[in-house]
Amino acid sequence: MPIHIISIKSLDTEGRGVGHLPNEDGTPGKVVFVEGALPGETVQCETWKRKSKWELARTVSLLQESPLRVEPDCPHFGICGGCSMQHLDPAAQVAIKQRVLEDNLRHIGKVKAERMLRPIYGPYWGYRFRARLSVNDVPKKGGILVGFREKQSRYVADMTQCSVMPRHISEMLVPLRELIGSLSIRQQVPQIEVAIGNDRDGLVTALLLRIMAPLTKEDENRLKRFADDHDIQWWLQSKGPDTITLFYPAGNKLKYRLPEFNVEMPFKPGDFTQVNHHINPVLVSRAIRLLEIEKNDRIADLFCGLGNFSLPIARHAAEVVGIEGSEILTERAKESALLNGLEEKTRFETRNLFEMTVKDWIGLGPFDKVLIDPPRDGAAAVCQSIAELGKHQEALRPRRIVYVSCNPSTLARDAGILVTEGGYRLHLAGVVNMFPHTSHVESMAVFERMD
Repeated sequence: MPIHIISIKSLDTEGRGVGHLPNEDGTPGKVVFVEGALPGETVQCETWKRKSKWELARTVSLLQESPLRVEPDCPHFGICGGCSMQHLDPAAQVAIKQRVLEDNLRHIGKVKAERMLRPIYGPYWGYRFRARLSVNDVPKKGGILVGFREKQSRYVADMTQCSVMPRHISEMLVPLRELIGSLSIRQQVPQIEVAIGNDRDGLVTALLLRIMAPLTKEDENRLKRFADDHDIQWWLQSKGPDTITLFYPAGNKLKYRLPEFNVEMPFKPGDFTQVNHHINPVLVSRAIRLLEIEKNDRIADLFCGLGNFSLPIARHAAEVVGIEGSEILTERAKESALLNGLEEKTRFETRNLFEMTVKDWIGLGPFDKVLIDPPRDGAAAVCQSIAELGKHQEALRPRRIVYVSCNPSTLARDAGILVTEGGYRLHLAGVVNMFPHTSHVESMAVFERMD
């Protein structure tokens, strides 16, 4: 493959440097995405994938280095696919993510926030309280590997530590390899999910073992000894999510806390919870403030999950209606509301929000405010149906919408719908650095109805 010398102008959404091959007249030509390169650098790079309009390349050498370049903390950086930006100063990572959000809003949604919120960020290392680790038996590398997959590969990275997971999990990676290698079903264990809760007495660590064959008695004994030695819980999953069960020890204490709202949220290892438990309380607190809740407000929490936002909202509002696509999560949210004494101020429903219509909104009744926290696909149907509410009954349109996003491109698309078709203004927007050292951009936006 050809070698080029490229000047890097920006980063793309995958954390790769972006530059251009020069045309014959010296103007910028074909775009090149360069792994390991940063804005302001001049690099020698090697193309490994070529298309008619773009190329993918790897940095071979640095000819001019950015002052924002730092030494990666993890020795596996560049091989492991878990992080893509450890070579960039953490403060610069946040600034670049803010720029990504602004660019998406401008180019995709054709909108601009009236004011940008101050970014939310927290610890840069040891923040990852949830992770899905792949398992594979690789005799050429000494046997069982446990870790994230290699960059752009289906192979498991040969990891002996991980800087973005808490230290006790990082130090457990090699013992886990030895444990899985000792099991009779080591060929039938494709993954281990890590889930950490923050109980009042400290951290509670659960490991969910995906097994494709039954454990023997000796396997069970090995797992129990490991749990006792490392102070963890073992959960097992043999098929779908409904087969997730606590194996050892008895008595599930897995939960996370939102002390500001006096809320405790029990969960299981397979449930969706925020990866970063340092950031989540700050995120929830900001969302509550941005909703500007009044005591008589009726508020909808869409894609509510376990009730991460619903229950804190219920501490302030007259009523919260949480809507989620998963019946399992809906029932879990009801249980959490009961546990926290909020069952009389909350109602939870299971509904396909990707097919939300004006008729659905009318049936649910008017809401003063709405919080939306969708998956990466966004909430196009929700936003389109809100936009169309004004054509039927203006009073049904919520006064304020707080949108929490894990994908700036779908947020931008939905913002365009609300502003262009729905009669809202994009009042505020800003990033949340939920995943330091990755290109993942979490963000928030606030929309206000224009009367």
